[in-house]
Amino acid sequence: MKIVFFGTPDFAVPSLEKLILSNHEIVAVVTAPDKERGRGRKVSSTPVKDFAIKNRLEILTPNNLDDPMFIEQIKRFKADLFVVVAFRILPKDVYTLPRYGAFNLHGSLLPKYRGAAPIQWALINGEKETGLTTFMLEEKVDSGNIILQEKIFIDDEDNFGSLYDKMRNLGSELVLKTVGLIESQNYQPKTQDKSQISLAPKITKEICQIDWNKSAIEIHNLVRGLSPYPGANFTFNGLNYKIFRTTLYNQIISNEFRKTEIGKPITTINDKILFKTKDEILQILEIQPEGRKRMTADEFLRGYKFGA
Repeated sequence: MKIVFFGTPDFAVPSLEKLILSNHEIVAVVTAPDKERGRGRKVSSTPVKDFAIKNRLEILTPNNLDDPMFIEQIKRFKADLFVVVAFRILPKDVYTLPRYGAFNLHGSLLPKYRGAAPIQWALINGEKETGLTTFMLEEKVDSGNIILQEKIFIDDEDNFGSLYDKMRNLGSELVLKTVGLIESQNYQPKTQDKSQISLAPKITKEICQIDWNKSAIEIHNLVRGLSPYPGANFTFNGLNYKIFRTTLYNQIISNEFRKTEIGKPITTINDKILFKTKDEILQILEIQPEGRKRMTADEFLRGYKFGA
């Protein structure tokens, strides 16, 4: 089949690679325009664009997907199918162009976790399993009929980074299978159960802030869901700290320490960084003080202390 691929981050690259290596033809790749990124604000291209260049594919980088000029450009490819992985919302005038329409790869078991951050929210909410879904695009975001789904078990040690890597690789296999099913027309699309809908909104700065009045397990899961990026954080004595790895501290501690004010550090027990939460003690294993590098708790305690 003749395919136009839409994608931007590295999450989409394995899916594009799988399609290039298949017997299908990638007639064009659509990705985000180059922009300033990082501390140096250097202009750089997207991972999908970099990969497409290496594979000598035709690339489109529209600023406006509703632009009639872009729509005319994409029409000329006469694609059979549009494949969308981690891209913007396509307008109806675009996703209805191919004879087989367009499908999207989503990082959850729809209709659970519709929205921009499904991987993060599955971890933040302490889910034990999640998955991937391919579904046909419709006007309402993440609402289309399901083609394929694949479950993924979430390990206790998984964070956003590790789960993201698992899903980007498994997702590429699901994309290729989905293209094959659409080509053969040998599948039965499944309507999403509206009673099971849950949302996964964009991660904001406010969501990243640790509330020590929550339970230890809630804060632990928040850290997992935001590690390694953007990082859960808190402010103590005017300085900001990012936290990347924690564990529940199950050792017996004295009543004196149990009476410590919620949100205050306890750093005098066996050289560990401990914080009092609403219900239990949370141990910080990896931390990044404001203006410093990420480090283990041992490294931190050798040269830093809170508020210094």
